[in-house]
Amino acid sequence: MDDETRYEAVSSRDARFDGEFFFAVVTTGIYCRPSCPAVTPKRVNVRFFPSAAAAQAAGFRACRRCRPDAVPGSAEWNVRADLVGRAMRFIGDGVVDREGVGGLAQRLGYSARQVQRQLTAELGVGPVALARARRAHTARVLLQTTTLPVTELAFAAGFASIRQFNDTMREIYAGTPSELRAAAGRGGAALRTARAGAEGGLPAGGIPLRLAYRGPYAAAEIFDFLRVRAVPGVEEIRGSRGGRTYRRTLRLAHGSGIAEIDEPAGPRGRRRPPAGLVCPAARGADGGWLECRLRLTDLRDLSTAVQRMRRLFDLDADPYAVAERLGADPLLGPLVAERPGLRSPGAADPEELAVRTVLGGPPERAAALVRAYGKPLDVADGQLTHLFPAPAELTGAEVEEPVRTLCGALADGTIALDAGADRNSAERALAALPGVGPRAAAYIRMRALGDPDVGTRTEPEPRTAPEAGMAGGWRPWGAYALHHLWNAGLLPAGEMPGTAGPPAYAAAGRAG
Repeated sequence: MDDETRYEAVSSRDARFDGEFFFAVVTTGIYCRPSCPAVTPKRVNVRFFPSAAAAQAAGFRACRRCRPDAVPGSAEWNVRADLVGRAMRFIGDGVVDREGVGGLAQRLGYSARQVQRQLTAELGVGPVALARARRAHTARVLLQTTTLPVTELAFAAGFASIRQFNDTMREIYAGTPSELRAAAGRGGAALRTARAGAEGGLPAGGIPLRLAYRGPYAAAEIFDFLRVRAVPGVEEIRGSRGGRTYRRTLRLAHGSGIAEIDEPAGPRGRRRPPAGLVCPAARGADGGWLECRLRLTDLRDLSTAVQRMRRLFDLDADPYAVAERLGADPLLGPLVAERPGLRSPGAADPEELAVRTVLGGPPERAAALVRAYGKPLDVADGQLTHLFPAPAELTGAEVEEPVRTLCGALADGTIALDAGADRNSAERALAALPGVGPRAAAYIRMRALGDPDVGTRTEPEPRTAPEAGMAGGWRPWGAYALHHLWNAGLLPAGEMPGTAGPPAYAAAGRAG
């Protein structure tokens, strides 16, 4: 896409490109998302940037009207398996905040200089600036949704000092933290209600968030998918279809948490949320949001918890690109038209998903594992009672195979399933484990590693129509093709065509 095409998208306020690029106005010093509702600036005054961090580094501050820092992430980072794609997934998961640039480079297997150079070439800034933009967004959300003291909030967002925090917020948002909090308080009754009854500065029901997505979103299907796979003790779904809430426990770097996501009620069933917390596009074809609440034992995990839920609900997907590719296929075209915005759910915890996949069977089998080895919550919350056990807790002789072998490989680092893991290496290592096999490995790659291109590698002579499509015609969206086929009943749930070996256990469709 060239700059003239980008300007056309800005002129038409095309929300499809939110998160794909950003534009800045040199006469005002602000940067925006393409769908910003403000008057379109003259072309001569517009500059384009590949990331919000690049616009910030160039001296532009975030627009208060369209909140460009709250857009969905680019689907490109989910598709790409190169250094930049992997680095962006790692940064989103908080690796730079926890381990620094050196830790990021070590995970990627490159030098820090190479990582800096390649990120700068594509995104205009290096990993430090990208992580800084992420911290600033986290701080703004905490300022607007909690009554935490500013000093405590700054360190929770990942800043090293109060001075660094204050300088960053003034630079990016053109206001002090106190001014941003005061402005949020004027945003309406919803925010004041969210803060009411706060305990220790946090809303009683958890930190309220709106997780933006682009394009249509088939919410009913993804809630159905998660409902039949919910592991008692770790997950639950409350309510009836059309108004359900998905709840689960989270094992995080600094502590634990409980996440809640509401099923959207439809375009006419929602009130407008407080300004600044949501994509401004109308619900429906042009995007919207999922309402989320997070209760964390350590607020330093906020950004990571948000990213985990975004991956689980596949909120950074590009349904327009998926529909364009799959909609032209004779087999899939009618299915895409029937279920616009169908997503490919990821995983809130990749290691948990791998264990559940290899364990197989109905969710009750995983629940037994949770009761025996999972860490109990200090206080049960409804049906949520435990954290799913970490791999290191499942390496004892009493744990059945092949779960024990898998967890040994995960615990000692032989196999890595973190956000930016090398997908090819991880799949090969998983498939080589006794009792796992290629099909379960492909399913883990699709969900735990969030690969949208799973299923497009097939045998030299495909034997069925789905295998023929996955031989290349559906790339790079094979995972979405699979979900359309599963929903239509054209493939058994969990079946992974195009891979050798036994079926990916009926269970891929249930326990995983």
